[in-house]
Amino acid sequence: MKFIVKTLKKYAKQTISYPYNLVCKNEYDNQVFKRFNERAVEYSFVFRQLSRYYPMKILDVGTGTSSLPHLMRSCGFLVSSIDNIKDYWPSGLMNRHYYVINDDITNPKMQSKFDLITCVSVLEHIKNFDTAVANMLSLLNPNGYLILTFPYTDRIYIENVYKIPGSSYGQNASYICQSFSRENILNWMRDGNGEIVEQEYWRFWDGDFWTAGNQVIPPCRVEKEAKHQISCVLIRKTSRNNP
Repeated sequence: MKFIVKTLKKYAKQTISYPYNLVCKNEYDNQVFKRFNERAVEYSFVFRQLSRYYPMKILDVGTGTSSLPHLMRSCGFLVSSIDNIKDYWPSGLMNRHYYVINDDITNPKMQSKFDLITCVSVLEHIKNFDTAVANMLSLLNPNGYLILTFPYTDRIYIENVYKIPGSSYGQNASYICQSFSRENILNWMRDGNGEIVEQEYWRFWDGDFWTAGNQVIPPCRVEKEAKHQISCVLIRKTSRNNP
């Protein structure tokens, strides 16, 4: 009897995993190099903060098809993942790494509180970004941390870098790609009772803004005064949660 049960479990597992193995095999067989992206820099920043603070409960905002929640869960953290599937993924979303809750950070239904929230290369695509940041801060426990990464130029906000002269890609994208500024961050800190703990500046392009000109590979971490197009920011919530 034990042998029969063990055999049935084995074949059930093989049957369930078969379509997922096909997806992975298809991805592997059809790899095509397009361009380098910013994830290596952003994930390095994220995991450095995780190794420093070890938060128990984490929320990843705007997960899409990313494996980031799975990677964080594999470290032992309790991870939730949300995305505005209805508006940003009209044909549906399948994340084969992690379960993604359908929720809009500009009008979240979620009531849980978290020790740390990640929002990696997502905020630039949200038109109502001030509300999104305010809501992320509201979902943090007191003294919780928010990690944001996005296109950035300290002195000026750009509504859509895909539309600037010299942009290398994105002209036909159905979504915008904003580049934030120091003024944006200061407004978020003031309105959401937060403080900047750490901020990195990175040069990925030889132009002034994200996607402008030729890629700089490997990218360079620079000082604020030097040319940069990406920033990674760690923010700490400084106030108590509202009742």
